[in-house]
Amino acid sequence: MSRHLLPIVPLFLLTACGDSAPAELPPLSDEALGAVTDNAGAATEQLARQVDELFTKPEEIGETRAAIVMHAGEIAAERYGEGYDAETRFVSWSMAKTVTAVMIGMLVADGRLRLDDSPPVPRWQRPGDPRGEITLRQLLQMRSGLRHTEAGDPIYESSEVRMLFLDGRDDMADYAEAQPLEGEPGRKFEYSSNTTVILADIAARALTKSDDPETRRKAVADYLQTRLFGPLDMDSMVPEFDASGTLVGGSLMHATARDWAKFGEFLRHGGSERGSQLIPRRWIDFMTAPSPRAGYYGAQTWLNRESGLDRDEEKQDRGPDTLFAAIGHMGQYVLVSPRQKLTVVRLGHTDSAARMALVDELMDVVELYPET
Repeated sequence: MSRHLLPIVPLFLLTACGDSAPAELPPLSDEALGAVTDNAGAATEQLARQVDELFTKPEEIGETRAAIVMHAGEIAAERYGEGYDAETRFVSWSMAKTVTAVMIGMLVADGRLRLDDSPPVPRWQRPGDPRGEITLRQLLQMRSGLRHTEAGDPIYESSEVRMLFLDGRDDMADYAEAQPLEGEPGRKFEYSSNTTVILADIAARALTKSDDPETRRKAVADYLQTRLFGPLDMDSMVPEFDASGTLVGGSLMHATARDWAKFGEFLRHGGSERGSQLIPRRWIDFMTAPSPRAGYYGAQTWLNRESGLDRDEEKQDRGPDTLFAAIGHMGQYVLVSPRQKLTVVRLGHTDSAARMALVDELMDVVELYPET
């Protein structure tokens, strides 16, 4: 069931108070109308206006550089900001975490990893090391107990910045895995890009015994291409690796907006593509189920619950509670709503102060589509 899904009223029917005439709305530009296809699945003018607002409110919601609405497997609307187009690769930031979770799920399905075992991190396997109690499941659900501070004060002291840009940048996994426990594994949710780099290192160790950076890089890149990017025709995808050959799985993958939409559609279909199940459906169910310590987070995936999608308390009940998302720094979103047959991609640059307003605009798009 929908969580108080607001009734959809066409904008052109909205009226002012009393007996006044219907409110006059400015005419839509050819660019706005041209963004909507014949497969809109919603009122064309209404969809065009909502997508247009993503591009025409920079002071309120930041700069939108690309937006795609997919409905029932077809592009319903597609638009780009000035200087960007269908060939532009956009950085994922933390949307990469959801891609990394899919890769881990494939390795679990292959029998190379086990969800409730201690993962193959050599320093954690030394006798007496309490980090040996951490499970793969806990890492995926961001409840490892490791001392990882995502946003510190000052910012250059945060674990994320130190790993990505300072003393940990050449061997990010080594930096992340060396951190001590600050709590019992499994007890507390703490969002952490460092944790996802550990997952990327675990994937490399599952795929090769070599410590050679190029061998590690190739093993992971080939696996992703063969098992995920290739079958989905995500031809633009470029994952980044550090100097030690570890995938920067928490923040640095690049792809076109259309390829990010393909990834969202893959998730919407429960891990299948054109009738081929690339990953067990139960793994996507696991990724999109609330974790024991955070109802708004699954496994490297944000959920439409308890303000998990950057909304304040007054607006957190918009849209289905089955909607989930890959979310990245500065306003990167792949919103996926299976019950609405919907995937919405927004890429751009939005400061943290404007994120709630941006998501509110995105939910205006989402709510144009009924649940089925």
